Amino acid sequence: MIYLKDEHEFDKLISKGDVLVDFYATWCGPCQMLSPVLEELSDHFERVTVVKVDIDEFSELTKKHGIMSVPTMEIYKDGKLVKKEVGYHSYDDIASWFLR
Repeated sequence: MIYLKDEHEFDKLISKGDVLVDFYATWCGPCQMLSPVLEELSDHFERVTVVKVDIDEFSELTKKHGIMSVPTMEIYKDGKLVKKEVGYHSYDDIASWFLR
């Protein structure tokens, strides 16, 4: 799991392979519940890169991506946005997005 440190690295991080971007906030209860689920996903799906973006630290990026609620997850395949989901989802739900 990668915590975004610099907004300029975002495009590089999503450019190759399967990437799940988690837009979250430290004060968000559902985000805190989702974090261990994404940690488990990251452990079991080595081909999936999980990138966490703190909306309070990266407000411009958050606005650019139209994030209105957290958690919001964006799924990228080789740099192309293929899915966007809002709210908490179970491990099985999220894993199924990568099994298709």
